[in-house]
Amino acid sequence: MKKTAIVTGASRGIGYAVAKQLGLDGCQVVLFATGEQAKYQRALDALTEEGITWHYVQGSIDERESRERLVRETVERFGRIDILVNNAGVAPKERKDLLEMTEESFDRVVGINTKGTLFLTQLVARQMIQQEQVFANKGHIVNVGSCSAEVSSISRGEYCISKAAVSMVTTLFADRLAPEGIVVNEVRPGVIATDMTSVVTEKYDKMIADGVFPIARWGKPEDVAEMVSLFCSDKVLYTTGNYVDVDGGFHIKRL
Repeated sequence: MKKTAIVTGASRGIGYAVAKQLGLDGCQVVLFATGEQAKYQRALDALTEEGITWHYVQGSIDERESRERLVRETVERFGRIDILVNNAGVAPKERKDLLEMTEESFDRVVGINTKGTLFLTQLVARQMIQQEQVFANKGHIVNVGSCSAEVSSISRGEYCISKAAVSMVTTLFADRLAPEGIVVNEVRPGVIATDMTSVVTEKYDKMIADGVFPIARWGKPEDVAEMVSLFCSDKVLYTTGNYVDVDGGFHIKRL
């Protein structure tokens, strides 16, 4: 029997790399994203070529109906959920100084990054708990946070706040679900080459050239995917509520 993994925000970037890696690990994968499937068909076909069994669900994590449909379709298609990777997230549409940040932008970013993650995790956890245990534990949940949970960016305060909150979501569910045989952990990417960071390429290129990052290169989506893969494996059964920085050492304080 194969494990079934849900990956949110899986149409591109980190989410797609995670879905592909979990598929290569032997999981059947449900990819959840906002766009129509046809838009990503080439990437989905590439999964098929790798021998990966997948199902695509269109929806938005900040909508209750979408979350419920995602869980329902996954169980209908594959019978169970063994892994949840909460990757879906957005940055502010426009970077603004903290004193100019709007309530509308805050509500959008926190609604997707934090509220959506929390309530999808709640739904999936309930499903995991009621399932028969057929693997080493009842489930793995991994939240894709950010170094922005601790690093201040005053031009995108809503994003930093949303990711700091995701860290507490990790802690809370790790505490609640440990007795149920479900482990919950977090990865915190740093500067990863994705659509989100493409608008500030020049800024990060300079930081890398100036030696701000001990590992002096851009991170790749695959760097994050490989750490998620480890957290979702049976090698991680006695670790919960923890996080790992995937940031080239950016978190190291240096003189």
